[in-house]
Amino acid sequence: MSAHTLGAYRLDLEKLLAFTKRHGVTELSALNAHQARAFAAELRRTGLSGRSIQRVLCAARGLYRYLQREKLAVRNPFSGVTAPKAVNRLPRTLNADQVSLLLSVKAKKPLAIRDLAMMELMYSSGLRLSELANLDLADLDLRDNLVRVTGKGNKTRIVPVGKFARAALDDWLGQRALIITDSENAIFVSTRGRRISLRSIQARIAHWAKIQGLDVRVSPHMLRHSFASHLLESSGELRAVQELLGHANIRTTQVYTHLDFQQLAKVYDRAHPRARKRG
Repeated sequence: MSAHTLGAYRLDLEKLLAFTKRHGVTELSALNAHQARAFAAELRRTGLSGRSIQRVLCAARGLYRYLQREKLAVRNPFSGVTAPKAVNRLPRTLNADQVSLLLSVKAKKPLAIRDLAMMELMYSSGLRLSELANLDLADLDLRDNLVRVTGKGNKTRIVPVGKFARAALDDWLGQRALIITDSENAIFVSTRGRRISLRSIQARIAHWAKIQGLDVRVSPHMLRHSFASHLLESSGELRAVQELLGHANIRTTQVYTHLDFQQLAKVYDRAHPRARKRG
């Protein structure tokens, strides 16, 4: 699993350990089903979302499955504990005009040239934040305008690079050569010549969204969602979008069909004679 997944599970299990200490449970094997339900109720009172509670309980169940395998616990107290139903929120996206505005940056300084290349590539190829940050020069095939991406589960995929992203990359690679140290392989680097951090990418995209006058806070994942939504809207090829996004299950990609339908419903309500409100 990725470092982020491992970190998230660690935080979840630390919540469980803090609960056991507060309630005088000195051995994990001594935790009973009543206390496990009390833990879930406590999580809900703290204001955690249903999805977050589901993840914490999943981590707790996994821990006890391990303890059972190792003969360190007789029963799994979380086997019958359920979380509140998670609300399925549709991903937030930018429309085509908003993306065009964001990417109309007049990049002249090295940082601006780098940032434009990052944003163009994320929108062009539907990259996750971590995928963009982890790209190395060896992953780029500028002859065929392709990039090799290492995604979740260490799975790789090859995705095309659009002409605007290619032009922005060419500009950035010229600037990069003046910044990097000899041993750095990362495509996108900081002013110190080292691989750029995830937080820096997030901050720079939010910065440009504000500079360009967008009235929404733009995140790297919003560019990925916008890529998927716009591509599906134009092509209708769900399987192709699944491959480009690197989704293991097509059900993950199908959320964009709901997003597209929501937009169609708005158009219908605005335009159909029997859908418009009277007066």
